[in-house]
Amino acid sequence: MHLPKINIPKKYIKIGAWALGIFFVLCVIFGTVAYSKREALLKKMMSKAILKADEDFGLQVKIAEAGFTGLSMVHMKNISVVPKDRDTLTTISDMTVGVKLWPLIFGDVKLSQVILNTGSVNVVFKDSLSNLDFILKRKKKNNRESKSKIDLGDLAHNLLNQLLYKIPDDMEVKNLILSVNDNDTARIKFFTRDATIVDGELKSVIIVNDNAATWHLNGTLNPGSKQLDIMLFADNKPVELPYLNHKLNTKFSFDTVRTQMKNAGYSGDDFKIEGSWSIKNLLINHPKIAANDIVIPDAKIDADVLIGPNYVALDSSSTVFLKQASVHPYLKYTLSPNKIYEVKLLAPEQDAQQLLNSFPIGLFESLEGLKVSGKIRYDLSFYLDSAMPDSVKFYSGLTPTNFKILKWGKTNLQKINKEFIYTPYERGKPMRNIVIGPSNPNFTPLSEVSSNFKNAILTSEDPSFFTHKGFVQESIRKSFAVNFKEKRFVRGGSTISMQLVKNAFLSRQKTLARKAEEILIVWLIENNHLISKNRMLEVYFNIIEMGQNVYGIGEATRHYFGKTPAELNIGEGIFLANIVPRPKIALYKFRGDGGLKDYLYPYFRYIGNIMARRGLTPPDSSGYGFYNVHLREGLRQYLLPDSAEIDTNSFDSEDPLPAIETQDESKTLFDRLFGGPKKDTIPKITITSDTVRKKTRKELRQERREQRKREQELQEALDKQKKEQP
Repeated sequence: MHLPKINIPKKYIKIGAWALGIFFVLCVIFGTVAYSKREALLKKMMSKAILKADEDFGLQVKIAEAGFTGLSMVHMKNISVVPKDRDTLTTISDMTVGVKLWPLIFGDVKLSQVILNTGSVNVVFKDSLSNLDFILKRKKKNNRESKSKIDLGDLAHNLLNQLLYKIPDDMEVKNLILSVNDNDTARIKFFTRDATIVDGELKSVIIVNDNAATWHLNGTLNPGSKQLDIMLFADNKPVELPYLNHKLNTKFSFDTVRTQMKNAGYSGDDFKIEGSWSIKNLLINHPKIAANDIVIPDAKIDADVLIGPNYVALDSSSTVFLKQASVHPYLKYTLSPNKIYEVKLLAPEQDAQQLLNSFPIGLFESLEGLKVSGKIRYDLSFYLDSAMPDSVKFYSGLTPTNFKILKWGKTNLQKINKEFIYTPYERGKPMRNIVIGPSNPNFTPLSEVSSNFKNAILTSEDPSFFTHKGFVQESIRKSFAVNFKEKRFVRGGSTISMQLVKNAFLSRQKTLARKAEEILIVWLIENNHLISKNRMLEVYFNIIEMGQNVYGIGEATRHYFGKTPAELNIGEGIFLANIVPRPKIALYKFRGDGGLKDYLYPYFRYIGNIMARRGLTPPDSSGYGFYNVHLREGLRQYLLPDSAEIDTNSFDSEDPLPAIETQDESKTLFDRLFGGPKKDTIPKITITSDTVRKKTRKELRQERREQRKREQELQEALDKQKKEQP
């Protein structure tokens, strides 16, 4: 095939040649002038940058020598950066920087070469101050700019470009020290012996804490195409961060971590970053996470991050891999006009055993060795608009297909179907062994528990116990709303099933791992019908904490009223249900004559009315047995005078783990719904105002001593009573 011949008039060729010639001559003239003035321009630019650093950040920047060593290479010596009234941040003995000329013409500073020899970066924290505080002190240019709306996508695009522009084509760094000193209690030092970039290949040798370890940060860099592939690993040992152990009491290590950025650019109105992150043999140990090491042998996430005008999101096209299991997460955080939190998780239907095997080692201690068959699918969705927290949306569903338990793991989840030994813990220590079965005279079969107590506690703690499958999503949803509004944990979503599992099967540490294990065990028990509802309720009634070293409904009814559980009237049933959230303060709810204090009357009316509407008790306008509750005579000697007001807010919260945790560990249902008195953080004894005016400090101290003595006598009597029981 022959292309048609194009005839261009000679005059146009001449005009083009003249134009190119003129452009070339102008470039030569401009380059010559710039070259001759470059030293002066350099000094002017450096002076301007040093002044701006001082004005905007309070940084004192000094450069002893600076000058060009080539067409675009700047050589500097003895550089120092000192924040005002802080320790020196940076010192560099010798540094050469090369800048690409063509991008510079269009206002972009792209590094072509960096050579650094001997330098240090010292980060120092002293009390609440540090030499990095200047980052937060940049002055706003003007009010209009500070109030202008920021497009997060554009901001991310600009920041990423600035970061990539600072990656040079060639780099040679020797003897650079990065040290962190945190109040002289946690220190870490990284000595970069050498680090190079040659033809996009990064290699480095980093000595940690004076030869404690040798790290390598290696990989390939292609900033022009917005592509990175970097791996961090250590020689002959895991990468460890002892700084976290000293600072946060956290053990953290891994074999390798790899970060990849595959692409970055606009996708519609969103700025999209595509990449992946993977890690090998990640080990975490923190007392809030688990009591033991948690190990993740192999984890990876293929992530698509979307940054819009007012939000940041992890797109649902992302995938998390744990061994052979996979999950698709979706996370979105919207900043304006209201803060909105969105979470979605989808684990497509997959082999149940493979999913179980993919859980981190040490996460579910009691399920180790469990063998199952069938398939499982999991869906979770959560949506909370900060402007309308009560409208929070929540759904969580674990869907089995032909799921069966083939072999028990470390713990037999059906052990409570027959007689077993329960050991309650207080302040992290075992109290005593309690036989849950007929051989214990205090054990009470469900058929011998008064319906007054059974209906009262189900009404206050878990009204849908006999119909739900371990969880009440509406209760969990409402707890999210309440806790968000209060900015603290004031309401939980635990059912009786969850309370029973955490006490009968799990360790006493309050950790995230234990909570996750509790949820999984509840699902296994409820969905596989391993334990009947009646048996679960029977065991719950017999292990529930109901006072200082008082466990189970059998002990409680004899302790407070000298009765059997079958003899409880409606008032006594409601009272015992009331003390479940905070059992150790039960005696402080009685007056000196053995009757209940008046502040409990609204609670009785509230719970009683609910029970009456459900046909569980006859309607009663006199308080549903409030006036018929009387403490047995033998305990009244330990009650305080009616004039004393006791702040008992931490009587139960001092324990690392109460024997039975409820939906709300600090409030009754009535308090959770209608609010209660504000709490002080320190338990104390106060006296009414009229009494204070009549008593001297000496008399008040004497009353406190007597009160403490009565409490001690009460505890001794309780201990003696337990020892005398068969």
